[in-house]
Amino acid sequence: MGASPDEWSPNQRAKREQIVAAAGEVLAREGLAACTARAVADAGPLTKSAIHYYFADMDEIIDAAMARHLDGCLDRVARAAGRHERPLDRFWAAVRAYLEIFAERPNAAFLWFSYWVDVGQKGRVEPIDRMHQSMIGAFRELLAAVPVEDPSTRARALFSYLLGTLMQQAVRPLPFEELEPEIAAVCRLP
Repeated sequence: MGASPDEWSPNQRAKREQIVAAAGEVLAREGLAACTARAVADAGPLTKSAIHYYFADMDEIIDAAMARHLDGCLDRVARAAGRHERPLDRFWAAVRAYLEIFAERPNAAFLWFSYWVDVGQKGRVEPIDRMHQSMIGAFRELLAAVPVEDPSTRARALFSYLLGTLMQQAVRPLPFEELEPEIAAVCRLP
C-alpha cells in the first residue's frame, strides 16, 4: 500500500486489523506453515487480493499477528501480577500465568519456536527480538520490585529458562511446584 500508516483512513486501519486477526486465528489453530494468504483470506472477511493490497508480504502479517499474541500474553501476566500486593507474590503469579498460557495451548510453544526459527533463517530477527525484550522487560520490573541483585541479568536468565521449559513442558509436563525451586535459583530470589 502506497500510503504510510499515518495516512491510512480508519476504514483501512480496520481492514488491516481484520487481516491480522484472521492470521492470528490461522496461526493459533494450524501453525506457521499453514499461515498463507489463502488461509488468512478464508479465515477472515477479506479476499486474498485485499490482503496483498494492505500488506507487503505474509511476513509483515505474521509479525503483526505474533505481536498481538504476545500482547495478549503480557496482558494476562500483568493481570495475574496485579491481583497481589507483595512484590514476591506478584512475581510468582506472573511466572505461573506465563506458563499456564502455554499449558492451556500446547501448540503455542511450537508456534513460537517455529516463528523464531523462521525469522532467524530469513535474517529478520528484529520483530521477535522486540517481542522478547518486551517479555524480559516485564520480568525485569517484577524482579526489581522484589528486589533481586541485577534484575536485568536475572530477567534474561529467567526468560531463557522459561523458553527451554516451554519446550520441555510440551513433551513432559511438570507441575509448577517442581519448577518453582529452579526458577527461584535462576532468579536468585531472597
